[in-house]
Amino acid sequence: MTKQFENKTVFITGAAKGQGRGVALAFAKEGANIIAFDLGEKIAYPSYNRSSNEDLERLKDEVLELGGRIEIFAGDVRNAEDIKGAVENGVTSFGTIDILFSNAGICAYGSSHELTEEEWDAMIDINLKGSWLTSKYVIPHLIHQKSGVIIYNSSVAGLRGMNRISHYSASKHGLVGLAKSQAIELAPYNIRVISIHPTGVNTPMNDGLAELEGSTPIEIAERSAGNLLPVPWVEVEDVADSVLFLASEKARYITGSQYVLDAGLLTR
Repeated sequence: MTKQFENKTVFITGAAKGQGRGVALAFAKEGANIIAFDLGEKIAYPSYNRSSNEDLERLKDEVLELGGRIEIFAGDVRNAEDIKGAVENGVTSFGTIDILFSNAGICAYGSSHELTEEEWDAMIDINLKGSWLTSKYVIPHLIHQKSGVIIYNSSVAGLRGMNRISHYSASKHGLVGLAKSQAIELAPYNIRVISIHPTGVNTPMNDGLAELEGSTPIEIAERSAGNLLPVPWVEVEDVADSVLFLASEKARYITGSQYVLDAGLLTR
């Protein structure tokens, strides 16, 4: 039986843990080749533990166990040479890139007037500039084949303001503008561009935020979200299912849109 993404190649940033890892495994189960990109080391901001090279290696092992094909790359989405090298080497391995899931991102708390310039820059550079930079090197391959899908992992905070995360919200709002503009630019090449907007997701990032706040992950989720449905968060698998749908032929006429997966949060 043919799998729906057989012979397709997916480039995923922030792939080693959380939503990126879940999406990578979901695509692999459906036959896709995976190009997995993540930093693999701790950064100055935020200070909680991030993914490691060991996490990337574990993802590789899991994809191989599924019978899939994967190339892993450790690098920084803020570094053009890191991204360019991963894209070029991935295309050498698999021949093409068909789908980009731009997922790498950070989150941390702080009132806007109390943030340092370094904290503001780190948030915008990783979440927004990193997404643009990744797309910059992927898009020429999509144009060459005259097809493709780009999915930016934004947030409900990309569609509304939220307390004490102004820099995060600004970065995620920026992804909406990037996605809408690229959808216009790339439509003539049959390339679709979408942003996805989850509420809180049950990932290790919640543990890191809780650590910074001296709280628990469930308290962080409930304080940040306020979902309409009686759940503190959605699961990684919910995000993965949504991304696979948006990348599939079933969503072939969806572009320039904001796909909301918010458990009703934005209805409040």
